[in-house]
Amino acid sequence: MNPSGAGWINKFGTVVKDDLNSYSDFRDLYNGLKKTGFVYGINTKIPRFIIPEHDLSEDEKAKINLLTALYFTFKTETGNPDFPAFVDKVLLFYKDLEVNHISFFGKLFTGNKALSQLEKLIDSRVYLEDNVISKTFNSIITNSLLFIDALLFKRFLNNSLRIKEHAYNLEYLAINITYHALNSKEKNKSDEKLAQLFAASLTFIDSNMENFDGSYREKILLNDAVWENKYLLDIACLTVWEDHSLEYKESEFIFGIGKDLGFDNKVIARSLEEITSFFDKNMETIPFLKDSNLAMQFYDSMSKIVNRLIIRNSKRLQKEISDSKELVALLSKSTVKDLTSEEKKKVQNQLLDIFKSIPSLAIFLLPGGAVLLPIFIKLIPKLLPSSFDDNRIDKK
Repeated sequence: MNPSGAGWINKFGTVVKDDLNSYSDFRDLYNGLKKTGFVYGINTKIPRFIIPEHDLSEDEKAKINLLTALYFTFKTETGNPDFPAFVDKVLLFYKDLEVNHISFFGKLFTGNKALSQLEKLIDSRVYLEDNVISKTFNSIITNSLLFIDALLFKRFLNNSLRIKEHAYNLEYLAINITYHALNSKEKNKSDEKLAQLFAASLTFIDSNMENFDGSYREKILLNDAVWENKYLLDIACLTVWEDHSLEYKESEFIFGIGKDLGFDNKVIARSLEEITSFFDKNMETIPFLKDSNLAMQFYDSMSKIVNRLIIRNSKRLQKEISDSKELVALLSKSTVKDLTSEEKKKVQNQLLDIFKSIPSLAIFLLPGGAVLLPIFIKLIPKLLPSSFDDNRIDKK
């Protein structure tokens, strides 16, 4: 399954038919998606029944996790496993929710198949930015509050009235809890990045100061949806978590919020233990915990994108490159010694000609796209026949 290619939702629908019992109820779904990081807004894994064809980026994991959350919410709430029925229902849900501008929906819901509509819609929910260039400059590119969609869909399936108003209230509670949780302790760089991530993920309210006030505690007491409150508790625990510190386990703020949400100390302590375990297992892969300068963030982001483009287009690239004998010779030479300035120019020109024939590699043709070529050439030996790389070690 390739979540960056057309038709991936149809593939998901085919795969999930053999794993309809992966989650028996919403509790099972919630706990399962917490282990993938999706509930926390940090996608480190995907459900086990999905076998990807390539290594997945965080945004691709987020797409799969969001679709999994929505589908199994539909199945557990309605008892209906029919995938086409789910697609129709979730499109209606998002249309009523009005998650984007009217002009977007005017285009989205006219003249396209339902599955294509849902693919575009999920893209619009997952990405914080809507163009590939802006995303390369931002190491945080995925919506961290996506699980709210599943909670709203659950409510929509049981009572579709005033869903947009409830979406506003739920997001208001989530952002206020994180804001006040951060202010309840001494902040560090990771906290600042987490706050930026949540603020950038808002859909229904703005991240301005007028939305942060003490009245949110009163609204918490009025919300009686158990799983919505469990989510808010877990987000609060995520926010106060602090590496190598036991102080957060004694947080008066967390236990106060937990009590307002309707949970006893045992449940609150369990949520704290679960977030600690999650970070212990995934610390090295969580983007906002990595303290790197902007140049390194840019290079890392670009490397991931170029690597993904190469992998996804490897067969076509192999054919295009093999048709140019001079390019093959120069690339094979580059694996063992440095090229001259003239040879590098030839490689650049011929590669750009090849990229013109593969639409998904258009990023290389944009102004400044040539700066990506060193990354490409660094990865190119993976595409060349093994005879071109004397140092290649074949795995047995």
